[in-house]
Amino acid sequence: METASITIENLNDLIQIHNDRIAGYEYALKELQQEDAELKQLFTNLISESHQFKMELGTEVGALGGDIETDTSVSGKIHRAWMSLKDAFGGNNKTVLENCEFGEDITQKAYKSALEDEYLPAYLQQMLVRQQSILKGAHDKVKALRDSR
Repeated sequence: METASITIENLNDLIQIHNDRIAGYEYALKELQQEDAELKQLFTNLISESHQFKMELGTEVGALGGDIETDTSVSGKIHRAWMSLKDAFGGNNKTVLENCEFGEDITQKAYKSALEDEYLPAYLQQMLVRQQSILKGAHDKVKALRDSR
């Protein structure tokens, strides 16, 4: 039972990360200008992606007998408050993308940490590796857009 609890905790940590990611991109959407259609579409897609991954993770938490995390993390709330303060002093699209990349870096670290769970069942490891790979693509896209500004 101990290994199931650890796995549930790790999956719930990832759900929290996706809650943070959704909240972060929703905040970023508000910061964009009307003419930023490309970024708006990207951020909307990344929000949808996190909703899908949360659903997959939540299904597994439920199957393991755990309760699904519904809140964001304290660090995510702190990061959004920092973004808000930074934007008040003259943020632009590059600043928004820098903050998004920072969030994507945290997401990558969270997946790396979850995949270090030695008791993680193979089917969950495969799911997390697949999600991590897709998220890495999102990270690289955000970074490329930031670098192009």
